[in-house]
Amino acid sequence: MKREPKKIEEAGQVLLQEINEPGDEHLTHKRSLWNVIAIPGLAILTGLIIGAILIIATSTTVYAAFGHSFGRGLATAWQEVITAYRALFTGSIGDPARIINALASGEEAAIRSAFNPFLESLVQATPYIFAGLAVALGFRSGLFNIGVEGQLFIGAACATFVGYAITGLPGIIHMPLAFLAGALGGALWGFIPGLLKATTGGHEVINTIMMNWVAFRLTEWLLSGPMNRPGAGGMPISPLIQDSAQIPQFFQTPIRFHLGFFIALGIAWLVWWLLFKTKWGLNLRTVGANPRAAKYAGLNVAKSYMLGMALSGALAGMAGAVQILAVNRSMALGLSSGYGFDSIALALIGNNHPLGVVLASILFGTLRNGATRMMVVSRIPIDIVDVLQAIILMFVAAPAIIRGLYRLRKPMHEDETVFVSGWGGGQS
Repeated sequence: MKREPKKIEEAGQVLLQEINEPGDEHLTHKRSLWNVIAIPGLAILTGLIIGAILIIATSTTVYAAFGHSFGRGLATAWQEVITAYRALFTGSIGDPARIINALASGEEAAIRSAFNPFLESLVQATPYIFAGLAVALGFRSGLFNIGVEGQLFIGAACATFVGYAITGLPGIIHMPLAFLAGALGGALWGFIPGLLKATTGGHEVINTIMMNWVAFRLTEWLLSGPMNRPGAGGMPISPLIQDSAQIPQFFQTPIRFHLGFFIALGIAWLVWWLLFKTKWGLNLRTVGANPRAAKYAGLNVAKSYMLGMALSGALAGMAGAVQILAVNRSMALGLSSGYGFDSIALALIGNNHPLGVVLASILFGTLRNGATRMMVVSRIPIDIVDVLQAIILMFVAAPAIIRGLYRLRKPMHEDETVFVSGWGGGQS
């Protein structure tokens, strides 16, 4: 019995060595590419196929066509799917013919208008990137952060206050300061559940869910009281932020594409560098993989939990800050359309990897942006897009189904899904 702690400590050291083992760089790159792109890509394709079946099944036009003849029904079903997906594509990416004509004309206004659907998809994707990174970093740290939505609201409130209350600063100082305030607000809201988990063993899922409701009610009170816009007539809305605090947009209205998208890409690179190129990131991933072995390897598990939740909350706060500073310019209760909750799906689809999260976020932004046009043109309910997302997530979460459908072999030494501690009920 006396030798058991020594054996566990040796096992912890082996875990550290395996996680930090460079191995064959070429094979590692191939495995990473497979995990991040291949299975999610096939899951998306499968989701679109099933989505086509749903479009056909919910179309009264198709049923009426089958009433005339089987051939006419098939032709109508095919046309319905093509019309819906064409509208989805042109509404989110743009009409290729229109883009070509605009480029040929050389008119700046026509070119901007032709590319606006694609640019708007990137606008929609920007808060998704921050929120998805927040959940992914939490997962990598062994934490299930359900509180991204609340952290996003707190980050937005902090960024809004700094954006309108502080005056006289140049933009080169005011805008980063407001953005940093949003990150710090989200970090504080994430740190509290991390502290509770580290000191009391309180489950982060329960605590972050409860913190969401505290954040919602707190921001509602702030917008109706201390942060209410003068002359708003009681509407819960904040004053407009100062021009110096705004993240610049590149084009004139109605094109909303802004610098925040590139900031999001830069933050994604920083998260990748932190997780995979620094000792702190190694420690976070080690705790996330096996907290008990990490503890016996000499790592401070409690510190990692607090750091992981604080960093996750900071990323969520950035999502709220970028939406205020770059798009909305003021805060209202309808700030988020569920970015914080969709971020869980983004992290899973992206395999908790920053590159995968960026790609998944662009996918979600594209689907969201194109859904409106698809609904208008083909009279398909916008809820079909939610169904598509759910189906895609289901297949990503069960890669064995995709391998079975497409008869793919499982790669040797495939990376396992990150272990989220605490679900067993025990304290790490």
